[in-house]
Amino acid sequence: MPKTVRRVLGFELCAGMGTTELASDCLESSVPFTKCGLGSSFRAIGLLPGRFRGALPSLRALRENLESKGPDERRPRIVTLKVISWNLLRLTGAGVEDVAAVIEQHRPDLLLLQEATEQLSALPARVGGCFFREPLNGRIYGLAVWSPHPLAPPYALPLPVSRVPGRVPPRVAQIVQLGEVTFANVHLSHGQFLNRRQLLHIANVLDGPAAVVGDYNAIGPIKLAGFEDIGPRQPTHSPNNTISLRLDRCMARGLRCSYAKVLARGRSDHHPIRLDLHVLPAVRGSDGTGTGHVRRLKLRDSVERWARAMSDAPNRIRVRQTFFETLDVKFRKAKRGVVQQQRPAPVGVLRQLSKEEAKAP
Repeated sequence: MPKTVRRVLGFELCAGMGTTELASDCLESSVPFTKCGLGSSFRAIGLLPGRFRGALPSLRALRENLESKGPDERRPRIVTLKVISWNLLRLTGAGVEDVAAVIEQHRPDLLLLQEATEQLSALPARVGGCFFREPLNGRIYGLAVWSPHPLAPPYALPLPVSRVPGRVPPRVAQIVQLGEVTFANVHLSHGQFLNRRQLLHIANVLDGPAAVVGDYNAIGPIKLAGFEDIGPRQPTHSPNNTISLRLDRCMARGLRCSYAKVLARGRSDHHPIRLDLHVLPAVRGSDGTGTGHVRRLKLRDSVERWARAMSDAPNRIRVRQTFFETLDVKFRKAKRGVVQQQRPAPVGVLRQLSKEEAKAP
């Protein structure tokens, strides 16, 4: 079966516009498959080979089933999220044509940009899609997001700032919702304590499956409760070609990464990073609602381990107490032996020794 037809008949939702309504409408209309993003110019029904037309009744039934459901029940779910993050290096780095080339080559579901200037506003005119830019106060650049899927307008989350005089303007995180996953597009501060405070602030705001992606400006490992570092491990930035650093990262919760790669740098001083993300299955609560995620399983395992450790604590304390008591007894005996060796002999013993010496020839 040709790959193009197989995608439609199999309803791979992330293949085109991301909606089952559009895919099912294409099956009984004259809309070309190209509008589904499937790369074919023939029309849905007229040019389908005869061996594929037997599947149309089941597809019609699926369409009727979708139409009978409410809008929330038939909301599209993108199975695989292809995400790219790139720091563009302001005016001297990558431009609109470079970003458009990356989009055409990799076809991401979400493109997160840092140090994006006003020139990037021309991106939808070249590649279409949705584009939002969040300028940084007092700077010529800011954060930007592009997606071929419809996006709700992101909002800017203010981040903790430094009180040191001469600090840079306050930074923000661009919060984007795509499907059931919340993304935070970040360009964090250079202070190693401050950028970790900013990460903690973002993590406390996000709910459900989430990912913090962008330029962390962080050196060394990062620990964030409930989140895992799922980004590529290769360096992404080499200032003045002297040292290589992994500044561009992705910390995620409730997501699995099946593919992570550092892409070609181009005219920027940062390499883009590409991630193929999958939402982990939800954990059903006692009321039958899917409110929790796999992270709650991890939390439950942590609590159980803690409970077992607390229940075993008396035994561990007794073992440790016995060990230290034994060690203390040995130390006391050794110390007593040294003292006895250094203690002077009694007077009677000395007199006896002197008499023996006098009798000696």
